[in-house]
Amino acid sequence: MRIKDSLTAIIVVAICLVWAFVDARAAQQGIDSALRLMTPLLLACLAGLYSERAGVFDIGLEGKMLMAAFTAASAAYLTGSAWLGLLAGIAGALALSLSLVHGLASITFRGNQLIAGVAINFLASGLTVLVGQNAFGLGGRTPSLSGAGRFNPIDLPFAETLSGVPVIGPIYSGLISGQTILVYVAFAMVPLTWWVLFRTRFGLRLRAVGENPASVDTAGVSVTRLRYAAVAICGVLTGIAGAYLATGLSAGFVKEMTAGRGFIALAALIFAKWKPWQALFATFLFGLLEAIANLYPNLDLGIVVVPSMFMNALPYILTVIILAGFVGRAIPPRAGGEPYVKER
Repeated sequence: MRIKDSLTAIIVVAICLVWAFVDARAAQQGIDSALRLMTPLLLACLAGLYSERAGVFDIGLEGKMLMAAFTAASAAYLTGSAWLGLLAGIAGALALSLSLVHGLASITFRGNQLIAGVAINFLASGLTVLVGQNAFGLGGRTPSLSGAGRFNPIDLPFAETLSGVPVIGPIYSGLISGQTILVYVAFAMVPLTWWVLFRTRFGLRLRAVGENPASVDTAGVSVTRLRYAAVAICGVLTGIAGAYLATGLSAGFVKEMTAGRGFIALAALIFAKWKPWQALFATFLFGLLEAIANLYPNLDLGIVVVPSMFMNALPYILTVIILAGFVGRAIPPRAGGEPYVKER
């Protein structure tokens, strides 16, 4: 990465080093918490990356995650299996991505992609509460999940043995080990996404569709098929993100539990300039700020005490700053947001 593309990584490393110098134990707890909190953001950010690289802007990430969280929690409660909940979450997000709203409206009928995304958000917000109340009678919530209905932390081999080794031990046993399977999936998706987009023919065509769909069509490749493929991948990743929220990070579904994470993922995507490795650091920055807010609800700086309301608003404040400062500089795919009409 070039220096200007590494800005997020530099900021993240600086925050972690300063924090570790001030309070090493709290820093380890905070970074561990940040890894869990950033996971749904990272998955949603990569989901938007696939969709927008193909020229389909998706502000419906929030709604897809919300629907996935509800269907995953419901299926996990009814079946007692977190894995079946994960499949249900992916199916719920795919339904919004392909059949109900986004794919048909944005690709087949060439509608406004932004309006389709807004429709997804409103539909998911109302439908999850309505169905949840009718099914469980808990005000839109699902019953709490336990046991096999949740994804539990995994202890990696030799984690306890290496815990006493300086530097490497705390990182391996305290940060890398002890995460749920979906956290590892999210991090594995970063190099996989880089490889797919920049080292495969499919990725080359996908990026070309987002830049110049006419040239792809001229080469005999279906623009519609590629865009549907990108939207489908987006649905799968948002499905995993929503399922993680309900069955990994939490123990069930509650109303509006995504809490703006879809929009934060979009801001991170802009900050990352539609690149997977930069997306990793950008989402970690958001997760780190949320972890700091959770650890220090009232941050005492000596001279002044930062109130909890401001600390809780930190990720959203950063979202506004990023959108205000980087929207003009980050250049999206040239054909993004524009329906493709084949010339006759």
